[in-house]
Amino acid sequence: MSIDPPPFPNPSGYPASPPYQPASPPDPWAAAPPAETPDEDRFPSPAAAIPPAPVAGPTNPWGAGRAAVLGALVGGLVASLVATSVYLLVGRDTTRTIVKEVRPTLQIIHKPLDIQGLLTKVRPSVVSIHTGAASVSGSDAEAAGSGVVLSADGLVLTNAHVIENATTIEVSFADGQRKEAKLVGSFPDNDVALIKAVDISGQTPAELGNSDDLQVGDDVVAIGNALNLGAEPTVPKGNVSALDRPISAPGVELEHLIQTDAAINPGNSGGPLVNAAGQVVGINTAIIPNSQSLGFSLAINELKPLIDDLEAGKGTVNSDTPFLGVQTTDISEQQQSLLDRYGVKVRSGAFVVGVASGSAAAGAGLVEGDVITKIDGADVSGKDAVGSIVRRHRPGDQITIEYLRNGATRQGTTKLGRKGG
Repeated sequence: MSIDPPPFPNPSGYPASPPYQPASPPDPWAAAPPAETPDEDRFPSPAAAIPPAPVAGPTNPWGAGRAAVLGALVGGLVASLVATSVYLLVGRDTTRTIVKEVRPTLQIIHKPLDIQGLLTKVRPSVVSIHTGAASVSGSDAEAAGSGVVLSADGLVLTNAHVIENATTIEVSFADGQRKEAKLVGSFPDNDVALIKAVDISGQTPAELGNSDDLQVGDDVVAIGNALNLGAEPTVPKGNVSALDRPISAPGVELEHLIQTDAAINPGNSGGPLVNAAGQVVGINTAIIPNSQSLGFSLAINELKPLIDDLEAGKGTVNSDTPFLGVQTTDISEQQQSLLDRYGVKVRSGAFVVGVASGSAAAGAGLVEGDVITKIDGADVSGKDAVGSIVRRHRPGDQITIEYLRNGATRQGTTKLGRKGG
């Protein structure tokens, strides 16, 4: 979904999922590209070439991203955000008016930012996130991103695109502990998610600041697992270069973003943007590829009410969201040569292009090239029907899938999994 920059050397071997990236500065007078309709598991179409996410090394890191590339690192499977081309909405009106007190001229005295003191305060609250999922080919893929500790018992704030389609989530804390984590909930449209590490205590919650107090020119630091380079986070310094920026990508529009020239790279997604007082004022989310020093963070004041909703189980996606683990497209989206290769003669159904290992779809016997025609007796006309039918169920429900393979009808029964493990 995006034109990503060339790969970087990756000493760790893990992929870093990129922040959103538009391939090039868009025409200010051109309309934003139409959003694609994602399928139940929001996998990209195999018919189109899936561009690699910016990588931290010889292997292509994975994570989700858009074209203002979302800052996680991606391997085999590029999450939909990272794979999407993102465009800035030039000239778009914002919907909020912010009145701020002007600082007296005599108070504008520059003092060196105390990076060491800031790190002493913030470092214990910054984590690295590694996820596993299935790639389009069906092989396992890994991705890396960042997160912010919100509670002593391991509640972590990150981007939705970092953990999207993840079948496993692991969090590395500043004290060296690595723990399995489960999805609490996410709002993909806002690119925010909460995960909870299993069996951990004594962690240091970050101090959340007031992003409405930010002014252009304020010093900020972006902390995170940039390019998945190692155990210690990267700590680039910059300033606030603009406020209330909107960006758009197929399927997502983000508003009221903080623009900064602090370096944000694949793997930074979900990490904190910190002010001079060591308070989290933003969550690093997107970059513009082939640009100079243009990074974007979700303003923390926009996220605070969403965090409360996620903790209350009100996320669009949560631990009760069923997961089939299949990537499908409409048959009409596939080239005839590919359909001929798999003996597909029908014009209706959901064409399978990827199956997550160990998922419910794998348990039903589905493989690449199959065409799903029915689920629990309900006709499947295309990829959208798969998601619609699965969402009527709950994790653990048993479903029967009817599908075609080389023209022959087959049937498999399986139990649905859950999002985020």
